[in-house]
Amino acid sequence: MVRRAPETEELFGRRCVWVNGPIIVGAGPSGLAVAACLRERGVPFEVLERSDCIASLWQRRTYDRLKLHLPKQFCQLPMMPFPADYPDYPTKRQFVDYLQAYAARFAIAPRFGQAVQSARFDDTSGLWRVRTTPAAAAPDDDDDDRRSSGEVEYIGRWVVVATGENAERVAPEIEGLAECFGAAAAVAHVADYKRGEAYRGKRVLVVGCGNSGMEVCLDLCEHNAFPAMVVRNSIHVLPREVLGKSTFEMAVLLMKWLPLWLVDKILLLLARIVLGNVEKLGLKRPKNGPLELKNTQGRTPVLDIGALEKIKKAEIKVVPAIKRFLPGKVELVDGQVLSIDSVILATGYRSNVPQWLQESEFFSKDGFPKEPFPNSWKGRSGLYAVGFTRRGLSGTSSDAIKIAADISQVWKEETKQTKRLVACHRRCISQI
Repeated sequence: MVRRAPETEELFGRRCVWVNGPIIVGAGPSGLAVAACLRERGVPFEVLERSDCIASLWQRRTYDRLKLHLPKQFCQLPMMPFPADYPDYPTKRQFVDYLQAYAARFAIAPRFGQAVQSARFDDTSGLWRVRTTPAAAAPDDDDDDRRSSGEVEYIGRWVVVATGENAERVAPEIEGLAECFGAAAAVAHVADYKRGEAYRGKRVLVVGCGNSGMEVCLDLCEHNAFPAMVVRNSIHVLPREVLGKSTFEMAVLLMKWLPLWLVDKILLLLARIVLGNVEKLGLKRPKNGPLELKNTQGRTPVLDIGALEKIKKAEIKVVPAIKRFLPGKVELVDGQVLSIDSVILATGYRSNVPQWLQESEFFSKDGFPKEPFPNSWKGRSGLYAVGFTRRGLSGTSSDAIKIAADISQVWKEETKQTKRLVACHRRCISQI
């Protein structure tokens, strides 16, 4: 990486920084994977991260009991497996430690506290312009060369969107929720939930029945709370393991020889044998199979780690959709009225790409690439996407390798040519 020239202020307080390589937006697992693959190929890069740490979703917005839902071999990033002494399903802390060791090994030093406001392709110069402002939680940094104050515009040949599928929390507007409790703290998103100790003895309504909703309910039970879980839509629940073997690993193996629809049939049969008829518990299964739904709609099946047994014992109450909230109560669509003390919104996350990427050909309005996997990693004019495959970290690794190879080929060809000045609207005063 080339040493930057001394920085000076430009008009209106905005600095302009030339990046001699791709600009990677996001320092989660996806951004780290691309950066590591580029590092191995000798391509310089810059990683921009709005938070004050890598993998902020894992470090700041996940509950303490969280473990990887899939076996570790399906979650490792390129060129670095998990430590041999890690369990099959690493804990949240172990995964964060792994990511920090990964960043250190490949010398990945993101610019923290850089909130991207816009990224647009400049047709005149043939370059990308990424404008950032300081985020609220930028860490102290002894290196003046890496510390940024005020608005900054990064300019480069490529942009890699690595903000992922879960950049912003989803909090639905439900009638009466704001007035349901006198204390705002009684309503929380799962992103702010850490453990069930604070809910001991309370009646907690958990809105959402995905993996997070199920695990939060299980955690609440283990802390002597009384959870009721709102199940609005149909959902697939599969055992995490069958006879000690990972259900996901089994599906991957079967997919090598059998069509997807048949693998779905096998998984549902195994689920029925291991878990019983979950529809009797109020968990209606979708018409389409779990793998088909995952591939077409991104709907992840729940991998049960104990919540189903609590439901069978009535320690977790399954309830239908919400009609409205009343003071200290909730009215359901079937007419039930439940008294509640707290609400946890396990309503998931969404992509934030449409908020800042000024482009409409590659990404759709929902913040995902229009082309499905495996063609969702490359757009036009030097635009790339990683972490949007709806296939977890295994899809991330696959795309990261392809992105680095593609950029590396062009970068090496361009660096062989005679260096020349590139015309820009604004003169760059720093170089990376």
